[in-house]
Amino acid sequence: MQTIITKFDKATATDSIIYLISDIKSIDKKILSGKEIDFIKQQNKNKKELIVFNHFDRWIFVQFIKKEKGKNKKLEQCRKAGDKLLKLINENKINDIILYDLEGNAFETLAFAEGMALGNYQFLKYKKNAADKIYSLNTICIFSEKVNTEQIDELNIIIDGTLKCRTLVNEPVSYLNAVMLSDEIKKMGKEAGFKVEVLNKKKIESIKMGGLLAVNKGSIDPPTFTIIEWKPENAINKKPYVFVGKGVVFDTGGLNIKTENYMENMKSDMAGAAAVASSIYVIAKAKLPFYIIGLIPATDNRPAGNAYVNGDIITMYDKTKVEIINTDAEGRLILADALSYAKKFNPELVIDLATLTGSAARAIGKYGIVGMCAKSNKEFAKLKKSGENVYERIAEFPFWDEYSEMIKSEIADIKNLGGIDSGAITAGKFLEHFTNYPYIHLDIAGPAFIDKKDSYRSIGGTGTGVRLLFDFIKQKIN
Repeated sequence: MQTIITKFDKATATDSIIYLISDIKSIDKKILSGKEIDFIKQQNKNKKELIVFNHFDRWIFVQFIKKEKGKNKKLEQCRKAGDKLLKLINENKINDIILYDLEGNAFETLAFAEGMALGNYQFLKYKKNAADKIYSLNTICIFSEKVNTEQIDELNIIIDGTLKCRTLVNEPVSYLNAVMLSDEIKKMGKEAGFKVEVLNKKKIESIKMGGLLAVNKGSIDPPTFTIIEWKPENAINKKPYVFVGKGVVFDTGGLNIKTENYMENMKSDMAGAAAVASSIYVIAKAKLPFYIIGLIPATDNRPAGNAYVNGDIITMYDKTKVEIINTDAEGRLILADALSYAKKFNPELVIDLATLTGSAARAIGKYGIVGMCAKSNKEFAKLKKSGENVYERIAEFPFWDEYSEMIKSEIADIKNLGGIDSGAITAGKFLEHFTNYPYIHLDIAGPAFIDKKDSYRSIGGTGTGVRLLFDFIKQKIN
């Protein structure tokens, strides 16, 4: 259940309140008693950031916001502080809380509320007696002269989309196979007002998407190729921006089967697909006037039946012949077909998101996204700026031509694996082969799914990419 943020005008004597301040001078005796203010001053001298008063019929929290040099770092600190305070709120079974902006800091207040709402996410669908485990907080009421209703409405939409993304990623393949993923996207389209077309296996075969069909050969479930279109009448761009998301709903590694615990969280290998669908959902719900296409190839990767094998030569959608070196390098095969398909839209820019390589995850861990670009330096710089804004930061890797040498094949046009070195980059170079337009590749393997809560980024699916892409598009409108 989503925590709802609302605008609030007047507090009562029984409302639980969080006072957000950076300076003790912001509190006076109209708000708290002299003894309470003296106590706050003493605690503040001890560098305590949160002071709590239990009034029995309500709770009072005084939250100091630390001074930070950078705006984005300060906002991230606010999100984390919101999540940290959330634990106390739920432990004390508080249902509704007023977030009181004493100093007129709109962005800090909204970030604090965002951290609370994102941190309050739960995935309880498969829990016995789930109702007994639901967090108490339902509503965050913002009391601020500087925050308007439009900002709150937009924040609620962003949170909704991010949580939808998390839930898609957290669903097991026993429920969310490729067909069900497409069905869920259809539901999102009806709710947000964007068009959804789903190509079934017969259609995929007719247009000869060889990469997607090869990866699907070991599965009893059919693949899907989902096309999303958000094209409002007042769109400011004629040529679309295309988002492409990897939709491997479960990855066993195929005949190069994953060993030890490397298969444990592979339901999350469709996090790129979830991010693309959810980001377009948010953009459409917010009615941003921007023309966007989403492309989502989806299948599972299994070692059964007539599964594709090492040494196979497959013919891709654009007729490229690919030598299969490793069946666990499957994501790039289905993405390559989608990237070739994107050419028909004559795109202004294409961005793909994929949990593509362990190499990217090992390089920078859960703290950021690995990114590469071709013919799109200015757009990439803007995307990196959005990454700083929402704290889904992008680490740029080199995309030098020399890396293409590592995926050349002796018997085909290219091969699907470059070797043990520079794995994230050679995977990107493989994808670049199928593009002829400005292109950005985002490898979200590190942050998309985490096995331990990281502040407001909950355990499991994190929703990485949704807030990033929304901010990126919104900056083009403003």
